[in-house]
Amino acid sequence: MKLSQKTAAVAGTGFIGPVHVEALRRLGIPVKGILGSSPTKSEIAAKTLGLPKAYVSYDEMLSDPEVEVVHITTPNRQHREMVIGALDAGKHVVCEKPLATSSLETSELVERARKNPTLVTAVNYNVRFYPLALHARDLLQRGAIGRVLGVRGAYLQDWLLKDTDWNWRLLVEEGGELRAVGDIGTHWMDLILFVTGLRIDSVFADLATLIPVRQRPKVAGSTFQGSEASAGAAAREPMRIETEDWGSVLFRFANGARGTMCVSQVTAGRKNQLTFEIAGSEGSLAWDSEHPNDLWLGHREKPNELLIRDPSLLAPGIRSFASYPGGHNEGFPDTFKQLYRAIYEYLAEGNFSRPKIFAGFEDGHEELLLCEAILQSHRAQAWVPVRRNQTEFS
Repeated sequence: MKLSQKTAAVAGTGFIGPVHVEALRRLGIPVKGILGSSPTKSEIAAKTLGLPKAYVSYDEMLSDPEVEVVHITTPNRQHREMVIGALDAGKHVVCEKPLATSSLETSELVERARKNPTLVTAVNYNVRFYPLALHARDLLQRGAIGRVLGVRGAYLQDWLLKDTDWNWRLLVEEGGELRAVGDIGTHWMDLILFVTGLRIDSVFADLATLIPVRQRPKVAGSTFQGSEASAGAAAREPMRIETEDWGSVLFRFANGARGTMCVSQVTAGRKNQLTFEIAGSEGSLAWDSEHPNDLWLGHREKPNELLIRDPSLLAPGIRSFASYPGGHNEGFPDTFKQLYRAIYEYLAEGNFSRPKIFAGFEDGHEELLLCEAILQSHRAQAWVPVRRNQTEFS
């Protein structure tokens, strides 16, 4: 399918902003420029990435008539205002997750999106676009493992293991009340809901701030900069942390299935591992992002199987999301390329009423509803229903 050649611009110069730029360029999507938290950061990023424009303000980006799609990769607290600004300016929006910091904000953004039906509004849940995650979804849709009975998995990292590790996500005022759950847990939950097609009805959560006091550098470093860089900060001050390093959550799904998720940003050696195993009445399947080109298929009455990613072996409808032959591995950067392929094909088609494979604002809202139920459950140490307005998406 043809890709839209609408010109994009990226707001945010941290770890993930340049990832957006690279993926867009691999697809041949023109990227006009980038915006940092200061004009100096904009200039440095534009020069480093070879972009023609370093924006001095978000208003300047939105006023640029050449920019038709805005990619928002700034801290969570800025998402709501920046999304509204982009929609009011008539720009399509691709926003990093989580979509905002509360379900009140995300509900507002869903309504804003509905009032702008000619604009694409997407949330950057890229993990959906590992080819074997898409294939797992297709298997479930075809009933290959029967009715889903249970789901288990985790999202584990170690980049905040030491008390000298620092990032803006640690702060409630920057990232929201949930950190590990909000940052990486929402990726896991979105993927599971996408793959299974199920809905979570209630949750039971236990969260922990295992490093309650951190040594904050006077000049903060970058995400994933490494312990050596953190240790090199000359001046530090102790800071009490209110967001969680670790979380365990039990789920009850609407079809009666059960699930469990563990998230951690303090698990040594796990740089960025997302895993899931889905048990069905006729079989099971499992996937590990550290080995993203393998999908394990479990059977009771015949030998288990290991499917190695190969476009010729994937479901016909998702072969286009695997760009290389079997044995030629695809990974994290490719998921962004495939996500944007889906978005910009959708833009080119222009039929925004048809179902979309990428996450929309409704999905982003669902993740915030889950986060709030998880936080409430942790505080009450009890099962908590996910409270949805029954008329919200009717």
